[in-house]
Amino acid sequence: MARQHSKVFLRAVRIIAVCAAMASMTGLPAVAAATTERIVVDPQTGTAIGGYDPVAYFTEGRGRRGEERFALEWAGAIWLFANPGNMAVFRAAPQVYAPRYGGHGALAVSRGYAARGKPTLWRVHEGRLYLFFSIANRAAWDFMADAAIAEADRHWPDLEKGLAR
Repeated sequence: MARQHSKVFLRAVRIIAVCAAMASMTGLPAVAAATTERIVVDPQTGTAIGGYDPVAYFTEGRGRRGEERFALEWAGAIWLFANPGNMAVFRAAPQVYAPRYGGHGALAVSRGYAARGKPTLWRVHEGRLYLFFSIANRAAWDFMADAAIAEADRHWPDLEKGLAR
């Protein structure tokens, strides 16, 4: 009897692993990754987008951690910057440099749900910053960026209403 239960358990583990792999390939989160915040904030530090400098994606073409001495509050979150120049640029036009959809995964939003975007998984497309939940999400988005943005723009107002401030 114990051997039969062991086989059932192993079969269940395999099914879960296959489902997780399939979810990853389709862009759906394998584990609930939904969030309830309008701006993705690091729960440990309280900083937006994990403490990365949103302007650096544009000026340096890479993600770069900001410094606490260059901090700015905007939209209920603390944003960190690598230098005072980036902080000044963001202060003048935060809507341009902040990631779209509050830092939620762009592909997830296009599919109608909010998932925390990761600051290390990003793209700048047509002058806007987009973050992604997974490498698979970013790869899928790359093939259909304009269509995904149109769908995300359609879903975002309703999603945003359901997210806490």
